[in-house]
Amino acid sequence: MIYLPDSLIDQLLLDDIQYGDLTTRSLGLHHQPATMTFTSRQGGCISGLEIASRMLNKLGIEHQCDYRDGEIVEAESCLIIASGTVETLHQGWKAVQNVLEWCCGVSHYTHQMVAILKQYQPDAQLACTRKTIPGTKTLALTAIIAGGAIIHRAGSAESILLFTNHRQCLAAPDDWYSHINTLRAAAPEKQIIVEADNYEQATLAIEAGADIVQLDKFSPSLIRQLQQNLLKQKRSCRLSAAGGINLQTINEYAQTGIALFITSAPYYAPPRDIKVKISTS
Repeated sequence: MIYLPDSLIDQLLLDDIQYGDLTTRSLGLHHQPATMTFTSRQGGCISGLEIASRMLNKLGIEHQCDYRDGEIVEAESCLIIASGTVETLHQGWKAVQNVLEWCCGVSHYTHQMVAILKQYQPDAQLACTRKTIPGTKTLALTAIIAGGAIIHRAGSAESILLFTNHRQCLAAPDDWYSHINTLRAAAPEKQIIVEADNYEQATLAIEAGADIVQLDKFSPSLIRQLQQNLLKQKRSCRLSAAGGINLQTINEYAQTGIALFITSAPYYAPPRDIKVKISTS
């Protein structure tokens, strides 16, 4: 579970209702009892429900949810039934709907990618990067986990990843052995991951003893060739693929023989349609 502070829940609500609902206020709709339902028009892999529940709790809205993040639901499934005054329900309406639509979009896209990947390699992992849309990281990571992915790097402090930009700032950019040994000595508890921009760099990183070589924007055929060479040489180094990994390409990449795929694509998935109905009857 990813911890979400109350301040984030408050901000999700304040973004929309800090000054109330002018339309509701102008119509004199205040204390009339009503019900509100959130229905997934398209179905699929859902997420954002725990966040939505906390938002409704903040407004004092009683509600019931029979599903959990990560479940697969049929089209037209009612995700949440809520009850309260007309005024409070209108305050929760759009803010909660926005969270559900965006989170479900991310989790369903992730689920689709993972499902394709698992067809070819049951033990393979789809890892989502720290390149989230600004301001959405906590929601995004919650959604990709619900969809079956793992977190690649939530931040730059949690793992070692040697980029070309790091090497170019060093006195001897191409001294792969020195860089990897320095990193291993400085961070002995961490695996040493190195990004390679081409076949030559990947080969040098493998020979220098990197634990994982992240292949940036490599074609599936080139990845397959490198993987086959690794198997022949019986090296312990592993390969991961990054750049251009999305729902349209995962099928081809999944057949390369490697087991780790790095992507940011789910963060930009289209939102899923959540229908909201408020009624006093």
